[in-house]
Parts: sequence; structure tokens; C-alpha cells
Amino acid sequence: MTNHNSIPKIYVAGHRGMVGSAIVRQLIGHGHDPELIIGRTHAELDLTDQAAVRQFFNQEKPDQVYLAAAKVGGIHANNAYPAEFIYDNLMVQANVIDAAFRSGVKKLLFLGSSCIYPKLAPQPMAESALLTGFLEPTNEPYAVAKIAGIKICESYNRQYGTEYGVDYRSVMPTNLYGPGDNYHPENSHVIPALIRRFHEAKVSKAPVVTIWGSGKPFREFLYVDDMASASVHVMNLPKDIYDRHTSPMQSHINVGFGSDITIAELAHTVGKVIGYPGQITFDTSKPDGTPRKLMDSSRLNALGWKATVELETGLSVAYQDFLTRNA
Repeated sequence: MTNHNSIPKIYVAGHRGMVGSAIVRQLIGHGHDPELIIGRTHAELDLTDQAAVRQFFNQEKPDQVYLAAAKVGGIHANNAYPAEFIYDNLMVQANVIDAAFRSGVKKLLFLGSSCIYPKLAPQPMAESALLTGFLEPTNEPYAVAKIAGIKICESYNRQYGTEYGVDYRSVMPTNLYGPGDNYHPENSHVIPALIRRFHEAKVSKAPVVTIWGSGKPFREFLYVDDMASASVHVMNLPKDIYDRHTSPMQSHINVGFGSDITIAELAHTVGKVIGYPGQITFDTSKPDGTPRKLMDSSRLNALGWKATVELETGLSVAYQDFLTRNA
């Protein structure tokens, strides 16, 4: 049941996570009534439990859903827990999307990941690269689950779009960072890991920080509030415009910053933001990973959205967030 003043009731799945909390900030910043944005913690609602998810949707009857809930982690976690990564993510996606449909939700946005693309995809990676080659083995279970999420959305659109007005869309972000990130020493991604390392080196007055690899690979990074702004933009695009820029079986949209930097440049920028005065060296005996991972975001740019937060600005906010949470 839509409320009287036609402001939609929005369920943000994963509202406590880095991306979900940024989407909530974005919606409130756009003037959305905070009382009409709902979320549930994992303790309140286990999204892998189909009956519980259906009951939640039947009770709350949201109008729109942002599906930002996922089991995530770095290379170590993906390698150590492949069964959990594929099972939990598939269950969450299938349960939320199906329960949304059954309770009458017309609009849903599914958030994926750039790891859906083949390991050796041409750079920059366009949406058309999906399912054209082998995935990166270390996070294949997670990537397969995310690809399934796109295909669940597309399948529900194809089967129920015309009759029920279902309009389920997908966005695929590049590497994200910002407030609410995970700074765990082993399980975090590259930016939060570097923030922690440089901060600890500054505090302990360590003369040198050594970075794994040659520092030569290129990576693209997007500030999480930019991702949230892109998500709201895509969700609210008129259907005819979204349809014109996508196709029924290739409907996902890349969300990237638009350019990349080397890991060496990244390390020096993080060091500068944190105020680390020492030396930065590279351990070339350690693996580099893929030489380059850049998203082709021209489809999204053509739809009227572009990233605005520069890396140094975003890193400053991320570092303040790290200090607040690790004081």
C-alpha cells in the first residue's frame, strides 16, 4: 500500500553496510522522508530465510527496494569460504527479489560488482563483456552469484514486466571506498587496508611502509556516496530511457569513476592524506594480480550521471571515518 502523499516506502536491504548506509544518506539528502525508509539488521531479519523474507515483505509492503545486502570480503575471505559466498548471496538475492515481486513491488535495484566480468576482459570493461570468458578463480563463487542476481532481475522483467509492471534494474560498481568501510587487517580491500597500514606506521613512527607487488597495476576507485547517487539516479530514470540504453538480456549498468591509477600512485596518495612522512617501497616478490581493471561507464554517463568526488577528497573523509571508528 503506497502512502497517501505518494512518497514511496523504500526498503534498503543492507542499510547498515557501507553502500546501503550511503544510499540511505542519499535518499534523505534528496528530501525523502526518513520514516519511509526501512531497514532490518541481520539479527532482525535473516535474508537467507525464505519464509522470514516473505513475511517481512507481506507486513511492510515497500514500494521500492534497493538490494545492497551481500556477503562480501577480500581475496582471503573469498578463497577460504567459497561455499558460504555462493550460497548466502544466491539465497539473499532469490529470496528478496521473489518476495518483492510477490508482494507487489514494481521497482527494485540490484547492486552487483565489477568481478562479474571475465578475468581477461578487454579494458575498459563494457557491459557486453559479461559471460564472454572465464572468471577470476579467487572470487568466482561470489561473481557467479552476482551474475545470477542480474539474470533473476532480467528474468522477472521478461516474464512479469508487461503483465505486472515489474521493472527490476541492476548496477555494477567498480572498487568502492569511504565511510563505513571494513578496516579488518586480513579481510579488507586495498584502500581500507592501506589506510590502516599508513596510520599504524605514522603512529609507531615506522621509517618504511612496504606494499605488496610492483605497484604497477592500475585500479579504479569510486567514493561510496557517488555510488549511492548513481544508484538513486538509475532507479529513478524513466523506464523508456532505461530501456533505450539497455536490452532485456543485458540490462545491467556499470558505475565507475571513469579513470584509474596505479597502486603506487594510490599508496602515495593515501600516505599523503594520512600525513605519513616515511618511505614507501614495493615488494616485487609478491603477486600483482590483474594488470588493469577499469569499467566502461559510458552507458551511465549517457544517462546523465558522472562521478564527482576526487580520490584525495574521498580518502580524507574515509580516513576521518577510520579514526572515529578506531579511536
